[in-house]
Amino acid sequence: MYDTIIKGGRWFDGTGAPAAIRHLGIRDGRVATVTPEPLAETGCPHVIDATGKWVLPGIIDIHTHYDVEVLTGPALTESVRHGVTTVFLGSCSLSTVHVDATDAGDLFGRVEAIPRRHVIEAVTRAKTWSSAAEYVEALEALPLGPNLAAFIGHSDIRAAEMGLDRATRSDVRPTAAELATMSAKLTEALDAGFLGMSSQQLMFDKVDGELCRSRTLPSTFATTRERRRLNAILRDRGRALQGGPDVAKPQSLIAMAASSLGLFRKPLKVSLLSAADIKAIPAVAHIFPLLAQVINRLGGDFRWQHLPVPFEVYSDGIDLPVFEEFGSGAAALHLSNQLDERRELLRDEAYRRRFRKDYDKKYGPRVWHRDFFDAEIVECPDPAVIGKTFGEVGVDRGGLHPVDAFLDLVVEHGDKVRWHTTISNHRPEVLARFAADPGVQLGFSDAGAHLRNMAFYNFGLRLLRRVHLAEQAGTPFLSMERAVHRITGELADWYGLDAGHLRPGDRADVVVLDPARLDDAVEAYAESPIPEFGNLSRMVNRNDDTVTAVLINGEHVFGNGAPNELLGKQRTGRFLRVGV
Repeated sequence: MYDTIIKGGRWFDGTGAPAAIRHLGIRDGRVATVTPEPLAETGCPHVIDATGKWVLPGIIDIHTHYDVEVLTGPALTESVRHGVTTVFLGSCSLSTVHVDATDAGDLFGRVEAIPRRHVIEAVTRAKTWSSAAEYVEALEALPLGPNLAAFIGHSDIRAAEMGLDRATRSDVRPTAAELATMSAKLTEALDAGFLGMSSQQLMFDKVDGELCRSRTLPSTFATTRERRRLNAILRDRGRALQGGPDVAKPQSLIAMAASSLGLFRKPLKVSLLSAADIKAIPAVAHIFPLLAQVINRLGGDFRWQHLPVPFEVYSDGIDLPVFEEFGSGAAALHLSNQLDERRELLRDEAYRRRFRKDYDKKYGPRVWHRDFFDAEIVECPDPAVIGKTFGEVGVDRGGLHPVDAFLDLVVEHGDKVRWHTTISNHRPEVLARFAADPGVQLGFSDAGAHLRNMAFYNFGLRLLRRVHLAEQAGTPFLSMERAVHRITGELADWYGLDAGHLRPGDRADVVVLDPARLDDAVEAYAESPIPEFGNLSRMVNRNDDTVTAVLINGEHVFGNGAPNELLGKQRTGRFLRVGV
C-alpha cells in the first residue's frame, strides 16, 4: 500500500499543533496516512523505525545564494544533510536569470565571496535560458536534491536591461522603455511562479571584476520611482519583497519597512535583512521587534529575517565582507586581485593612520564591533600567535595598536592568517526573544555563499537544540511544536508554497532526527572541499548522527551521515511555484 512507512516516531505536522506518536504511510511522493495504529508493512519496500525519534517536515531555508552552486552541484548536499528540503534562491537582489556569465561573476564574486572565476565558468556552461520560465525549466532538468523556490533579483534585471556600467552610475536613470522592460521581466518571473523580488540598498555590497569594480550593486542606484513601480507589481500579485536596507541610513530601513503598508490598498509582503543582536549596537535589538509591531498594527505584512544562532564569522587575512563598511577596509578589498599592491597599501603609514581612525570610531551604524581584542587567531604560519587575539599580539609586541598588530600579520602571512569573531546574536536571552517573535522569520543562513567565512547550513537543528535544552532545563522560551512550525509551515504559508507541513495529502518532505543527538556536535565546524569550485575548502557543519533520515518528495535521499545513491543523480526536488 505504501512506498515508505515511518513508524513510531514523535510526529510534528508543521502547524504548531501538539506532537504525538504516529505512524506515517507515504505514497507517490505524498503523505497518504498518519495514524496512531501500526501500518501493515507487508510489501512496503522502505520501513523506517523512528522509535524514540522525531518526525518533522523538511526545514525551509529562506535565504541562500545557491544560484551558482545549483548549476554545477544540484544535490546541494550540505543543506540536505541537515534536514533542509526547500531552499530559496535569488536573495539580496542577485540572481542568474537574465545577466550573462561575466556580469554574474561581477555581481556574485565579491558580495557573496564566491570566487568570480567559478561563477563565470558555472553560468557559461549551464546557461541555456533567456527568460524566467526557461530558467525554471533548466533547473528542473537538473538532478535537484532539495526543492527550490526563487526571487528574481532587482540587480539582475536592472543590469541586464541597462548594462552593468550604466546600472551602477548615480547620474544615470533608466529610460521609460528600460523601466517598462524591467517591469515586464518582473511580471514574467511572477507568472513563472517566483516568490517575488529581492532588492538591496546596503552600500557595502560591492561589485567585483574590472569594469565596475567597487561600485555598489545595481539595485542601490534605483530611484524611488523605480522601486515603487516594481513594488506595485508585487503588491498587486500578492508576492514578497525581500529587502536589504542601508544600515548606515536608518531612513532606508524605515522606508523599506513602511513600503509594506497598504493605505487604502492591500499590503505588500516585505521581509527585510536582518534582525540581529549586533555587538556593536546592542540597543538596536529592541528596535527590530518594535518596528515590526508598529508596521503590522498599521495594516502591513512585514517580517524581519533572522539567523537564530550566533553570527560567528571567520576570515583569511583581511578577506571579510564586514571590512567593506568603512573606507580603509574597502580600499584593501578593492585590491583583492592585486595582492602585491594590497601588501604595499597595508604597509603604508598614511593608510594605517586612516585604518586606525576608522577602527577607533565607535559610534554610528555598523555591523562589525571593530574590536581586535575580540578576534582570535586560529591558524597562522607563526604558531606563537595561534589562540591569541590581535589585541593580545599587539600587547606582546610592545604595545602595538591592535590595527598595526593585525596589519603586520596580514602583510607577513596574507591569507594564511585565519581568525574568527562573533559579530552578533551572542546573547542567548535576545536570541530566545527573537525566536518567539511573530514579526521575525527564522532563516538567513546564506548557504552557498561566504564559503570561507560563515557556516550556517544547520541553523534549524541548532535552533531545535536550544529549544530542547531550554525545555529540559525547565526554562522554555518556545514549545518544540512552535519551534518546528517556525522553520517549516509558518514560512511556507507566508510565502505561499506547497511545503512545510506533514499531514495527509501534504508533500512528503520529511526529516527524522534523534533528539538525543542534538548535542554539541551541531555547533561544531569542519571543512570540506567543493569539487565544482576547484576543491575550494568550504566551512561546513558535521552532525551526522543527529539526522537519521531525510526524504524529499517521498524519496529517501540522506541519512546517518551518508547520501543515498540517487542524490545528485536523479531529480528528487522540484521548483515550487507560487500561484501557478
